[in-house]
Amino acid sequence: MITTTKRLSPLLILALATGLLIATLLPQSSRAEDPTTLTISQPANGGVSGLFSSLGQRLGLGGNQEQFLPPEQVFILSAEVVNPHLLAITWNIKEGYYLYRDKFKFTLDGTTGITLGAPRLPKGKEKHDENFGLMEVYYHEVTAQIPLNRDNLAATEIILTAHYQGCAEAGFCYPPMKQELQLSLPEATRATPTNSNSPNSTTNTPFTDQDRYARGLAENSLSLSMLSFFGLGLLLCFTPCVFPMIPILSSIIAGQGSTITTRRAFWLSLTYVLAMAATYTAAGVLAGLFGGNLQALFQSPWILGSFSLLFVLLALSMFGFYELQMPQAVQSRLTQLSNRQQGGTFIGVAIMGLLSALIVGPCMAAPLAGALVYIGQTGDAVLGGAALFALSLGMGLPLLIVGTSAGKLLPRAGSWMDSVKIVFGVLLLAVAIWMLERIIPASAILALWGTLLIVCAIYLGALETLQPEAGGWRKLWKGLGIVMLVYGAMLLIGTLSGGKDPLRPLDGLRATGGATRSHALTFTQIKGVEGLQLALDNARLQGRPVMLDFYADWCISCKEMEKKTFANPAVQNTLRDVVLLQADVTANDAQDQALLKKFGIFGPPSIMFFDPSGQELSQYRLVGFLEPERFNTLAATAFN
Repeated sequence: MITTTKRLSPLLILALATGLLIATLLPQSSRAEDPTTLTISQPANGGVSGLFSSLGQRLGLGGNQEQFLPPEQVFILSAEVVNPHLLAITWNIKEGYYLYRDKFKFTLDGTTGITLGAPRLPKGKEKHDENFGLMEVYYHEVTAQIPLNRDNLAATEIILTAHYQGCAEAGFCYPPMKQELQLSLPEATRATPTNSNSPNSTTNTPFTDQDRYARGLAENSLSLSMLSFFGLGLLLCFTPCVFPMIPILSSIIAGQGSTITTRRAFWLSLTYVLAMAATYTAAGVLAGLFGGNLQALFQSPWILGSFSLLFVLLALSMFGFYELQMPQAVQSRLTQLSNRQQGGTFIGVAIMGLLSALIVGPCMAAPLAGALVYIGQTGDAVLGGAALFALSLGMGLPLLIVGTSAGKLLPRAGSWMDSVKIVFGVLLLAVAIWMLERIIPASAILALWGTLLIVCAIYLGALETLQPEAGGWRKLWKGLGIVMLVYGAMLLIGTLSGGKDPLRPLDGLRATGGATRSHALTFTQIKGVEGLQLALDNARLQGRPVMLDFYADWCISCKEMEKKTFANPAVQNTLRDVVLLQADVTANDAQDQALLKKFGIFGPPSIMFFDPSGQELSQYRLVGFLEPERFNTLAATAFN
């Protein structure tokens, strides 16, 4: 008996050792039901070395090995109900760890009348994984956007289960994990979101333009982001907020006289564009980080009036009334510091570029808002600022081309040069009037435009007798002069009859039943957060949806929306049952800033839509000008 036992003891020892080894290497997920228990499922380096490394970790022999954290400390999960039809699930990932893109899965438990659309995830980074091959993974942070299809429109509680899996860079993987999230959905007004994703659909979740640009910065490479924003800047360069800079720069070049060279014109233009771009970038980064609107600070009547007066003085010098130059003592000093005062000239051009960026073009557009949203959400002022700089360079490229070509195309001497300078003088007067539109009544602006056109008509010879031997050019100028004279007279008549729009000067004469016909929407003015909440409460009691328009007198795109989009009959018909609210943030006081900050809005024009329950339909938020057809489609979709 003793002999038999002695013979079996090596087998028992071997069996025990084998069992211990299997128990040691067996994944925790197969021995416990808790899906979030820390587990070493497969060593990423594989092979024999990975086997012994895993065994050493289990037996406590790896004293110098890295200690891995529990998954709840590595992958920190949070959820947000963006609106009744959209959820945002975010993971903050600890440094040195990552999540697999294809391991995400979402389910709803015990919920009727609500289904999940296909989740939308950003592009991950490619990584060669020893276990799974080439994979897309996420580092630092990732957000999944999940649309909801709702037959159940009532406010309700749901339980969302998120499934995911990640690993450590050091070579160990966690098992598949899941976490339940209890969320409160607000009341919905329709069954499905626009472009909603059915469970088997691959259609993208709707996002606002600014959100798409912000996500593009987060997902794309630096070079692709810069190229994209440069292209967007090119698209914005001829908007009402940038176009007036063309005559400003051209006038600076023309003011250099007949001795201007192409090379000098290029460097002056480049100085202007770089100063403008640097100012836009700095102002944008500050707005993104601190939520302030630096441009709004430069829209006071005193600053706008002073800048307009400066343009008038520059125009008068173009007409030859006087020559603008620095005092002789200053000129002598600059001559000692630089050849022909070029340093002083470049400094002056740079200052003009800086002021032009802050005063001439304070407009909000979707690409600009997207960069500001990205800066505000991530705090990454470097990438956001680089995008803004690329955007500004795109906006400034036509300025650079026009300014440089002027140095080559402008006549060198003779009466032609005087004529060209007069043309630029007229353009400077037009820019001055355009700026004054923000601070003086529309009827006065109509009178100024009429006066400018009549004076130009007289200069072109509209009232002079045309001699029989007059050439073709003389006849052409006289014809243009007569057109300007007639239109200028119409503007003055429109001023006296109550007209306000230079494109429709005689609207004041069109009366039906003694009342002036209105071509724009009628908004109810609100002030501050409390004023908006009160208006939303009233609309909720009536069961009506709401549109909120952020407006300012100094916002040119706001006036463009008013004249073109809001005056469109189809738009007015779509919004006939909608409560129309307007927040006039011209003053940019504390209440205005608090309201803008509450919704993360950086400036007008911005438009928000609310459902009858008072919940914002954030996927339809609009920033910048939108033509009537596209706006009507957006509004109709939001309120259906």
